[in-house]
Amino acid sequence: MSAERLVITGMGAITPLGLNVADYWKNLVGGICGIGPIDCCDVSALPVRMAAQVRGFDAGRLPRAVQRASSPFMQYAFAAAEQALGESGLHVAHCPERVGVVMGTAMGGVSLTAQTQTAFDGGRPRVSPCFVPASIGNMAAAHVAITYGMRGPGLTVNTACSAGGDALMLAAMLLLTGEADAVLAAGGESILCPVVISSLAQAKALSRHNDDPQHACRPFDLGRDGFVIGEGGGAILLETESHALARGARIRAVLAGWGNTMDGYHITAPCPDGQGAAACMRKALQRAGLAPADIGYINAHGTSTVLGDKAETLAIKSVFGGRGEAPPVSSTKGATGHLMGAGGLTEVITCIKALEEGLLPPTLNLETPDPDCDLDYVPNVARTACIRAAMSNSLGFGGQNSSIIVSSYSG
Repeated sequence: MSAERLVITGMGAITPLGLNVADYWKNLVGGICGIGPIDCCDVSALPVRMAAQVRGFDAGRLPRAVQRASSPFMQYAFAAAEQALGESGLHVAHCPERVGVVMGTAMGGVSLTAQTQTAFDGGRPRVSPCFVPASIGNMAAAHVAITYGMRGPGLTVNTACSAGGDALMLAAMLLLTGEADAVLAAGGESILCPVVISSLAQAKALSRHNDDPQHACRPFDLGRDGFVIGEGGGAILLETESHALARGARIRAVLAGWGNTMDGYHITAPCPDGQGAAACMRKALQRAGLAPADIGYINAHGTSTVLGDKAETLAIKSVFGGRGEAPPVSSTKGATGHLMGAGGLTEVITCIKALEEGLLPPTLNLETPDPDCDLDYVPNVARTACIRAAMSNSLGFGGQNSSIIVSSYSG
């Protein structure tokens, strides 16, 4: 096992706040909210009619093969991957067998499946031959590999809302075991269809503030009533330091640590005391060789659910201490909604930008603090801060926990 550092050389983001990292970050720290009424499908009969949609995305600019046999989650992941690879300057053709891709998604092509089934039941029994490849989760990674000629390892991880963080962890493991020199970690999600919205609404997981979408997602606020669905894609190119330096790459940050645990508690609810998430954060700190005091910012999972926000707060306090000891924490889901598999990547990108810019993004709509959520959540307005390391948490259904630590690079 190599002890070589792993570095980040490229990033890409397709989000409800912007279609690249620069626009996403500008709007995020500017306090812009990407949540609004759903207009991509008919939700008039549903109790939840709002989401954070990707707007202005032109799938027509993607390679024709990708257009023909892909669904939106793949398209968002592919476009984010294009950005990350372009920024990195990596020439895959120089050694294609040493470049891999790991994809994370929670629900894959579920929206296309629902749409196709509706058409099938409505009297259109002929289904496109592209339906299966456009629906299955691994095809997002395959499209990237085919387009760029990657012939290294390829994996797709489906660990619910922690899938994006887990994709980055798997990319790191491939590098450390010598399977590749560079691995693209990507995530994509687009689940906006009546069947998914109805199911999550009946489970009482979603906010129902349809009359005020901009203030519906309220992480850590006393008035929170559920999360808001988001969609998008994120991508990070990870390399061994020696490989990046040998080709003269610009290094954005170091992937310092990661953790993965399971609660072993419930299929949807988090363990109330947060100990599974706490163990995950401790694993990430141990891998990074850092103490809790070294972390300057935590991007929380913070979905705006009553149980989830409280459990994550308890987990953070268990590891970092109370308000006087724990670093500033914020949830960016008040702005982006819950991007699920893609969020694990876009939120790590958020941490990298916080390191680079010395600016912590706010938790939107935190107006009446919940007494059970008593940390510093950077309410409503971005804050300047000079930090050297940051942590991103992603906590998914089934008790899946992912924690990623990134740190500033110094040669």
